[in-house]
Amino acid sequence: MSEQKRDAAIRLTMMPRDTNAHGTVFGGVVLSYIDVAGAVGAVRHTKHDRFVTVAMKEVIFHEPVFMGDLVSFYVETIKVGNTSITVHVVVEAERFGNQMQKVIVTEAEVVYVAINQFREKVKIGGE
Repeated sequence: MSEQKRDAAIRLTMMPRDTNAHGTVFGGVVLSYIDVAGAVGAVRHTKHDRFVTVAMKEVIFHEPVFMGDLVSFYVETIKVGNTSITVHVVVEAERFGNQMQKVIVTEAEVVYVAINQFREKVKIGGE
């Protein structure tokens, strides 16, 4: 992902409620934000407004996320099918109190399927 075209789908600061007893953010919290960020990317790319998550093909935790980190979730579309879209999500943490130190902490590949208001699978861009 090139530096100049990166636009975070989500950016937030991790708070004490997100952490375990060791002071690191729960993996499940990061996964839930990956899911949301990927869906934002799917909507941005296709202009379709309803998706459901069908798979997280691969999730790699490279580094821990700490309380106070400013965490950015960047998305890149990998593949668009008739009814599905695959999005790669890169999670980057800017360490609190150590400005300019940015670390890629997690990445994942997520697959979404387009649905209509009745929760039926539809072609992307169609109803």
